[in-house]
Amino acid sequence: MYRSAFRRNTHSRPHRAPSAGVSATRYVNKSKDVEMAAPYIPTHQFVDFAISNQLKANIVSRGYTVPTPIQDQVIPLILNGRDVVGIANTGTGKTAAFLIPLIDKVICDGRQKILIIAPTRELAVQIDDELRFFSSGLHIQSALIIGGASMGNQIWKLRQNPNFLISTPGRLKDFVKQRLINLMDYQTIVLDEVDRMVDIGFIADIRRIISLLPQVRQSLFFSATVPQNVTGIIQSFTKDPITVSVKVKETAQHINQDVIRVRNKEEKLQVLCRLLKNEESSKVLIFGRTKWNVEKLTRSLASIGFSVGSIHGNKSQGQRMRVLAQFKENKLQILVATNVASRGLDIPDVSHVINFDEPESYDDYVHRIGRTGRADKSGVALTFVVTGDGPRAAYLNG
Repeated sequence: MYRSAFRRNTHSRPHRAPSAGVSATRYVNKSKDVEMAAPYIPTHQFVDFAISNQLKANIVSRGYTVPTPIQDQVIPLILNGRDVVGIANTGTGKTAAFLIPLIDKVICDGRQKILIIAPTRELAVQIDDELRFFSSGLHIQSALIIGGASMGNQIWKLRQNPNFLISTPGRLKDFVKQRLINLMDYQTIVLDEVDRMVDIGFIADIRRIISLLPQVRQSLFFSATVPQNVTGIIQSFTKDPITVSVKVKETAQHINQDVIRVRNKEEKLQVLCRLLKNEESSKVLIFGRTKWNVEKLTRSLASIGFSVGSIHGNKSQGQRMRVLAQFKENKLQILVATNVASRGLDIPDVSHVINFDEPESYDDYVHRIGRTGRADKSGVALTFVVTGDGPRAAYLNG
């Protein structure tokens, strides 16, 4: 499909080679060559769960009918008060898997206070949005405590004594140090996307937060992978947990993955522009490695006439959420981002994920391309590889 567009064309972090240790062959996976797995047969329907009727009605309004594997297996365990370690691919519905039973927990006991910690502002906002939808009409309050937003407004929300506190580790640590939050008040704790928290340097903060939690609590831990340095966190965080793993493959089977080889940065931009002009590139998420690279590429594409926005760590929270909303609502064709957009975000109908800069690890690659091919739709993931001045090829095997 894309071979003809490229047939004629057969900025890294300091002191680190791009994509160290990742072979370009791992970026190639033809979706048509992958056997489809047998469909999962759930043991429950949402109506079977012992939860509030109003909550069930909200679930139906959300368009949920049959639980995903993680929801099917985790919801009963959380309702029974068990500690859970959930290991699942991105886009498997794990946010609802913990929100639904925890909302019911608050319905049953309005004194319950629940802390949810997420690695990025965008994921925290998304969790808060999901919570608001599922708890509609139930008079459940939440506070969103994240960087890049007004501390005054967040302090005001905390003073309303909300049942749910959703936060990123850095802002949570700041509020705890200022004694604006007492972690001993929270009987239920959720650590979401823990491997990502470790990746971006929050492991010390997470360990400190865990040390300040009450000994008697319900602890829920969710991660797509469990690297060795996360094992200790699980042991210190949970008590006699039940592990639920529904991770099947590293990458979605309906994402058509391939490589685009180019000789230099100039050719890379030229080839990217040709791809973006293709009518099939209707909604494209482009990943760059650094904030500077992302902003430079965004300006270049905008000057050519593309409808494009960017998100990265130097943007204010308002700017990031505004651009993300425009992309979700199809007001922008292209979103250029650092890895802040690679985890947890539910962006519908992304036609292409393009790694303009190679990811630093294969785990980063997996999470980046997981933004397309969601909800069993097809998607395309393309990764640029700069080869130097040697022979060129549009695709690795072209």
